[in-house]
Amino acid sequence: MISYDVTEWGKPLQKAIRETPTPQGTEVLVKVKYCGVCHSDVHIRDGYFDLGGGKKFHMGERGMALPVTMGHEPYGTVIAAGPDAGDVPIGADRLVFPWVGCGECARCAAEQDNHCMAMRAIGVRLGGGYADHVLVPHPKYLVDASGIDPSFAPILACSGVTTYSAVNKLLPCDPDEWIAILGAGGLGLMAVAMLRAQGHRNIAVGDVDPAKFDAARAAGATHTFDTREPDATAKLAALPGGLWGAVDLVGASATAAIGYGALRKGGRYVVVGLFGGELPLSTVTLAQRAATVQGSYVGSLGELKEVVEIARSGKLQPIPVSTCALDEVSDVLDRLKAGTVTGRVVAKV
Repeated sequence: MISYDVTEWGKPLQKAIRETPTPQGTEVLVKVKYCGVCHSDVHIRDGYFDLGGGKKFHMGERGMALPVTMGHEPYGTVIAAGPDAGDVPIGADRLVFPWVGCGECARCAAEQDNHCMAMRAIGVRLGGGYADHVLVPHPKYLVDASGIDPSFAPILACSGVTTYSAVNKLLPCDPDEWIAILGAGGLGLMAVAMLRAQGHRNIAVGDVDPAKFDAARAAGATHTFDTREPDATAKLAALPGGLWGAVDLVGASATAAIGYGALRKGGRYVVVGLFGGELPLSTVTLAQRAATVQGSYVGSLGELKEVVEIARSGKLQPIPVSTCALDEVSDVLDRLKAGTVTGRVVAKV
């Protein structure tokens, strides 16, 4: 099999050729057709996440050993299965749920793998989809996405389920309540599409790059704003009825200050983005404002199945998706790091 791996932190991906794995136990082998190229892989390739305050989360210190095949949005054809995998749809195309847990804890038993304390996600701890084959630990992680464009389906496994899980932490609410989406990249556009798919109407989108606002409005945003403006927080807070909720798809100190600072009393701020930063909070004003600050990390297998059904129904409008070759993934990661990608890029294997 061919893969493109991280062999040195912060360096371009390197081509590797190795024996195609044979599935054991409950494992399933998928021949990859497409794999989304996600911004999270920019941080993983660099070897760390910025925790703010000069602190870093180093991948190598958390059990991630090189070489690593990233790619956590694989979609492809099931071609083989281990002897304990049971009834497996050999020959069928399937979307892969990548947020695999340890398989032994209470969270995993409840199919809340994304809350497992010992996750072994595909493309992070397990070999991922920047390859022509990927091993999936169990057939339960295969999701039927038939009826959905196969170049769009892969991003549902990360952008889709992540934003669905995040926006649902603000719902249900009146569809005319103002919700802010911070970041107009692939996640931000998907978050807008998710809100619109569920009937929400008043959506404000902020970004540092006004060139992305056309795509945000096309996705369904009703208001856009430049997060670099000194009065961005005040303007957001002044929206009619105030700001009910904010989903931060950047996760920087600046966006956190805007998203939390603009909330009306009783509002909710949900942080998803992993750019890195800090949010200083007064415990007194947090209580007095009755605000909620919550993190949201990817999503569950059940949530992904719900996302697929929404997409299949036609309610979820596709965001801009372009394709690249597998050997171009490293260049796409460079473009993502530079902030020059509109929408999402999917590698065609």
